Amino acid sequence: MHDGFPVLLVEDSPDDVWLVKRAFASAGLQHPLFAVEDGGHAIDYLCGKGQYADRQAFPLPRLIIADLKMPRVDGFQLIKWMRDDSHARMIPIIVMSSSALAEDVNRAYELGANAYMVKPANYLALERIITTIARFWDAGLQPHIDGSRASFSNCSPSTH
Repeated sequence: MHDGFPVLLVEDSPDDVWLVKRAFASAGLQHPLFAVEDGGHAIDYLCGKGQYADRQAFPLPRLIIADLKMPRVDGFQLIKWMRDDSHARMIPIIVMSSSALAEDVNRAYELGANAYMVKPANYLALERIITTIARFWDAGLQPHIDGSRASFSNCSPSTH
């Protein structure tokens, strides 16, 4: 696969971050993968705040993979924030959570998630899911936001 679009992983478990990074590498995916520990950091990343201000080092993602159950700002709040923002709403967001509860799945879709996947129990299944996600979103045209001109409307200090 060619050098791909940036992907932002929003995950509070360092073990899961490591597994996803390993799955990207072993699947041969060339998408730059950036990881943040919760929805608040994801919002800061999207807004280019603080440590994420350098768009060369932290390019706008073309796809977000997010957990739901995180401290500070959870995945539901992140999805809501993104869908309420004029630019962030264009970025596809895939939920990858250990929760298979119908109310979590339904709420994620109601808020605007593009897909919902339950975290698999074994590494090979995770690698297959990551490969499928990357190939699916790589196959078509994704919405593209010019990071140098994007002005996210929901980036006020009280956002999260």
